[in-house]
Order: sequence, then structure tokens, then C-alpha cells
Amino acid sequence: MSQYSARPPAIATTLVDDAVVRIIRWDFEPGADTGRHVHGLGYVVVPMTDCSFLIEDTEGSRRIDIAKGAAYRRDAGIEHNVVNAGTEPMSFIEIEYK
Repeated sequence: MSQYSARPPAIATTLVDDAVVRIIRWDFEPGADTGRHVHGLGYVVVPMTDCSFLIEDTEGSRRIDIAKGAAYRRDAGIEHNVVNAGTEPMSFIEIEYK
């Protein structure tokens, strides 16, 4: 189970971690989550599947649907939990720039 919730954990697989970037593939079964965490680095997310995110943060919870391949960027300091709110497995690549 995830460190901060009763949900099953998302699976993080580090693909690259060098002096320039850290690239992680995240795989979620329906209902799985990352656990609440703070991003120490700015990052880009590239969905590998259509993603139905439930984002839990200091502002509450909100559902966000993002299509496969529709990348977005966030700054360092973001604190949240990411949950697969859909009924199918989902996956995305997270690229943190150092």
C-alpha cells in the first residue's frame, strides 16, 4: 500500500537518472496512487495512455483527464497525490530536469 493512503501503490520505474534528467515511468492499476509527495525538481509529464487523474493537494481533490501524448509541465515545489480515477490501467513518463 502507498505510504500515505490505503490505496494500492503506483509502480515507479526509473529509466534514466543522470546529471541532466531523471526519467521515471509510472504505471497505475485502477485506484492506485503515488502517495502524497513534494516535487523537488521541475518536471514534464507525458501520458503513455489516456489518463484519468484524481489530484489530491492542499486545495482539495479534482479530476483531470489527459489524452495519451498530451504533455504538460509543472514547477518544483508541487505537493500532491496522484490517483488513477479511471477503470483501466494508466501510465505516464515523468521527466524531471536537474
